[in-house]
Amino acid sequence: MGAPQIDDATRLEPRSVSARVAPSVLQLQGLAGLSAVTVRERLAEDGPNDLAAHRKSSLLGIVFEVVREPMFIMLVAAGLVYLLLGEPADALMLLGFVFVVMAITIVQARRTEHALEALRDLSSPRALVIRDGERRRIPGHEVVRGDLVVVVEGDRVPADGVLRQALHLVVDESLLTGESVAVRKLPSTDADRLDQPGGDDLPSVFSGTLVTSGQGIVEILATGARTELGKIGKALEQATPEPTLLQTETRRIVRVLAVVGLAACAVVVVVFALTRGGGAEVWKQGFLAGIAMAMAILPEEFPVVLTIFLALGAWRLSRSRVLTRQMPAIEMLGAATVLCVDKTGTLTQNQMSLRTLAIGGSTTDLPGLPELPEELHGLLEHAILASRRDPFDPMERALHEAGGRLIKDTEHLHPTWVLVREYPLTPGLLAVSHAWSTEAGGEAMVSTKGAPEAVADLCHLAPEQRAALAREVQSLASQGLRVLAVAKGVTPLEQLPDDQHDLQLELVGLLGFEDPLRPTVPAAVRECQTAGVRVVMITGDYPATAQSIARSAGITDCDTVLTGEDLRGMSDEELAKRVANVQIFARVVPEQKLRIVIALKANHEVVAMTGDGVNDAPALKAAHIGIAMGGRGTDVAREAASLVLLDDDFSSIVDAIRLGRRIYDNIKKAVVFIVAVHVPIAGLSMLPVFFADWPLLLLPVHIAFLQLIIDPSCTLVFEGEQAEADIMQRPPRRRDVGLFSKETLGIALLQGASILGVCLAVFLLGRTNHTVDAARALTFVTLVVAFIMVILVNRSWRASAVAMLRVPNAAVRWVLLGAVVFLTLAVALPYPRQLFHFAALDLHDLLLSLGAGAVCILWFEAVKRVRRARSRTSWVPARTS
Repeated sequence: MGAPQIDDATRLEPRSVSARVAPSVLQLQGLAGLSAVTVRERLAEDGPNDLAAHRKSSLLGIVFEVVREPMFIMLVAAGLVYLLLGEPADALMLLGFVFVVMAITIVQARRTEHALEALRDLSSPRALVIRDGERRRIPGHEVVRGDLVVVVEGDRVPADGVLRQALHLVVDESLLTGESVAVRKLPSTDADRLDQPGGDDLPSVFSGTLVTSGQGIVEILATGARTELGKIGKALEQATPEPTLLQTETRRIVRVLAVVGLAACAVVVVVFALTRGGGAEVWKQGFLAGIAMAMAILPEEFPVVLTIFLALGAWRLSRSRVLTRQMPAIEMLGAATVLCVDKTGTLTQNQMSLRTLAIGGSTTDLPGLPELPEELHGLLEHAILASRRDPFDPMERALHEAGGRLIKDTEHLHPTWVLVREYPLTPGLLAVSHAWSTEAGGEAMVSTKGAPEAVADLCHLAPEQRAALAREVQSLASQGLRVLAVAKGVTPLEQLPDDQHDLQLELVGLLGFEDPLRPTVPAAVRECQTAGVRVVMITGDYPATAQSIARSAGITDCDTVLTGEDLRGMSDEELAKRVANVQIFARVVPEQKLRIVIALKANHEVVAMTGDGVNDAPALKAAHIGIAMGGRGTDVAREAASLVLLDDDFSSIVDAIRLGRRIYDNIKKAVVFIVAVHVPIAGLSMLPVFFADWPLLLLPVHIAFLQLIIDPSCTLVFEGEQAEADIMQRPPRRRDVGLFSKETLGIALLQGASILGVCLAVFLLGRTNHTVDAARALTFVTLVVAFIMVILVNRSWRASAVAMLRVPNAAVRWVLLGAVVFLTLAVALPYPRQLFHFAALDLHDLLLSLGAGAVCILWFEAVKRVRRARSRTSWVPARTS
């Protein structure tokens, strides 16, 4: 038989913060640690345990960033030109707009800063400390000098300290030393100092280093900038995060358009002056026209939109109990096609209860059992003796709970017994044995529990006995139970072997554990399938157990199961063919998850993968979206993942997919809005330049006014939009279709061209029997109303604009109210009319402009109806069971 495999929750060696507790040979009892009062004093004295605290953007810093923006520079330049033209009122108007735009930018920047600060608090590495005699999980930045920290495999050491106790502790110090070989760590000989922390010890373990195996207790000596890592932390302060692919694409487009805008500015200045006979005043007017042209073309909103949407999107994900560690994950969530999940703790509650005991083919169900039959005492006793006395592992807690209820007075659990030897679980032998020294002396009672295959191997069962055991295991597993085997033996104390395999053991029986399915899972699985996301279960449990849980969860096509043994016999090419139709992988070890991920990617799937252990890190890194378990995952898994599931709940992953699709949808709507409004601004700025008898339709003051609508709309309005009603009834978006796709840009350009055409028609109609200023006012009113309509029709690409009026969005109300009020003031009052170079309008003309602006892009409502009908007929959701 091949090496047995069980999943992480079955492993008896601790793997997560909730279940990773030092074994009984670490003397945790009686350790008090620091008091709450001392912790507060030292936190106030030394500060938080941060290597390089993130520098918050100050108000002056944000103002400086605004001053460097091209739009700000062009507004100031236009103001200078107005001063040169002898029009100080126009210059003051532009200056007023500058302060308004600056205020909007500051509000957006502070909102983004607060969201990122909340995420930094969540993403702080965790530490298991002993304080006031209790073990507590705390953020790493709350660790203080003198803390007692329990470190185990997969942990990052939170601060510099001296090792007081250790069990086979090995630490990777390559972050500090560059040495790739991990270092074995030995504890300080002055172990009694645990009760009297402090002193002149030199650190033996260092902040940021990784525990690769073993466990230990560390007394913290230095935190934050006082650690060795903190002393070289200047390099970390200078490190900047890599831009995402979407940000890179956007910056490239902005650079191209900036060059085009500057070139167009120069062309407009020259053409304007030459077509109007030159002269100083004409050249000044030409400069105004050129500045207006550059302001019209430059879409400086793109980088702002991406920064705000991604930052606030990550903040929204954190409210759904999902922490974003890498921003590209938000972009990829909407494209996920396969979701690979663990069974234990993700689909199930990870709240084990002992349900069944089996001996010699006879099974006994424990629920409702008033008293345990005598013949079953030995099975439960040896299972408990093979566990830790102070357990955190869910199955070991279940064993102790059952023992305390059914056999609490048994003589074999006498507290005077001493654990003299522990044989830990290893990847090659998934069983653990405890050798106990009894009152009789001279002999050790050995208790073993683990995977049935491993225990069968330790008991050296004959082939027919193994076959009978396998049938019994299959029977229990088909009921959805987690199965462990128990063995016992007696060995002279002086003859305890070094290798667990050399113990003389005999099989006692089997344990069946029940781990209930999370109640939210079936509905979440159905939602995934409806959204075109295939759910694949990867577990170390038996195929029958996995199939039972999968059917309860609603996962489709459960008849075919690939095991770890099957994977070992497959080539990569064969595996890539098989994974397309397999939903369950059983008896899989973490190292094989990487092969599964690579095979799915070879089939052009966009893969989201969950994991929690050290060995899961390569698979999490290889997946398009790595999702680490926050409750029971190791620090290594969290660092390798792009998302961290804070509550380990499968439904939170589905919520993240839904929110990821919403964020991407809203970014696309904002992009369409930005492009659509810049097309008529650019057209109305450039066309009059080439017609000598046309006046300038848009001046810098007009474009500055329009920015008051554009800036909050493309950020606050669209970022706050709720998800489309059918967002989880659509297939995943194609990964090769970028944000600036032909469809997106085509819709945006058509909307912009429609607005430009209607505005030009209103201008040409208005100039036939109105003054130039009146025609300009009519055109501007049409343009503003059209912009309001662009906001309303693009709030949803499925529902009608009228239906969306019933969907609350506070930013929409404020933007519409502000636009209407400012437009009314600019048109109705004499002094603002003079500043905007408008003339008074009668009611008939005003209604004409309002109507033209309102209907210019109503054709998009018909497009929505066609899209809705097409989506209903072209998309068939995944079959559910």
